Amino acid sequence: MEALLVRKLGDPTLPPNASENSPFDLSTSHPIPNLGSPTSVRVRVKATSLNFANYLQVLGKYQEKPPLPFIPGSDYSGVVDAVGPNVTKFKIGDPVCSFAALGSFAQFIVADQSDLFRVPDGCDLVAAGALPVAYGTSHVALVHRAQLHPNQVLMVLGAAGGVGLSAVQIGKVCGATVIAVARGNEKVQFLKSLGVDHVVDLSNANVIESVKGFLKSRKLKGVDVLYDPVGGKLTKDSMKLLNWGAQILVIGFASGEVPIIPANIALVKNWTIHGLYWGSHKIYQPNVLGDSLKELLSWLSKGLIAINISHTFSLAEAHLAFTALKDRRAIGKVMITFDDGRTLKSKL
Repeated sequence: MEALLVRKLGDPTLPPNASENSPFDLSTSHPIPNLGSPTSVRVRVKATSLNFANYLQVLGKYQEKPPLPFIPGSDYSGVVDAVGPNVTKFKIGDPVCSFAALGSFAQFIVADQSDLFRVPDGCDLVAAGALPVAYGTSHVALVHRAQLHPNQVLMVLGAAGGVGLSAVQIGKVCGATVIAVARGNEKVQFLKSLGVDHVVDLSNANVIESVKGFLKSRKLKGVDVLYDPVGGKLTKDSMKLLNWGAQILVIGFASGEVPIIPANIALVKNWTIHGLYWGSHKIYQPNVLGDSLKELLSWLSKGLIAINISHTFSLAEAHLAFTALKDRRAIGKVMITFDDGRTLKSKL
């Protein structure tokens, strides 16, 4: 089978097999994985998504560092190719999606039936492959942790990226007033098309002044929930907009700078700070993840959320996918597909 292996840690924007500096080895004859247990299911992968964690993992800067060599990749979708003798939930040909610690940058992957989710009829299979990590992160953060409700104000940083866009949509499903922060006119216009209540374009506006003006126009006191996958100075500025009793969701640090949240201000203003490492719920609260993904798939089938696929690449073009992610050119998700989607597609 075709698979992308990380032989050494390094820059994932370098073409596979192109030079000794490239971390990738693109194999066309990697062994197809066998079923490992009676309840194992082998999936022929249709699509797998790129997340910022994948980029950091290839660089060797992620909190989890697998031994070399490894096949990267996390969330994916596909069709059941083979089942173990004790599998009762799925049959060959069923459309499924899931996530894994590693291994989805390959044509086949094996998972236990308990870790797979059936994709509802009528749902696009490529879109389903983009759902688990980005939308799962935002759903657990906003619905489970912050318990976002209709009379609250949600502010999303990095709102046009994979997790940011998912947070915007989930915030609208929850009925919150949504403020989105992004950079560039195209991203701003796309966010407005989703019905976002206010969009800040960082390329020509000051986030503090812009949001304060909007809040005043709506007679709102401040931001109740801050969704932050960015970090850095943007976090510091955003804290000046938070209400008493606000909640801060720490999702990641795409800016490369870990922000400092002053404990004395958190005390005085009764802020709650949530660290959100979505993948660790698989160990500590697997039922939370399971229930979350089931609800998200239901929302997808009902049209309550719509996943925007910004770029689609083949596995051989993985370096281009990582480049799009690194350069923040994507509006929504960057995907790798294994069939008819072998040519570069872009909505940018």
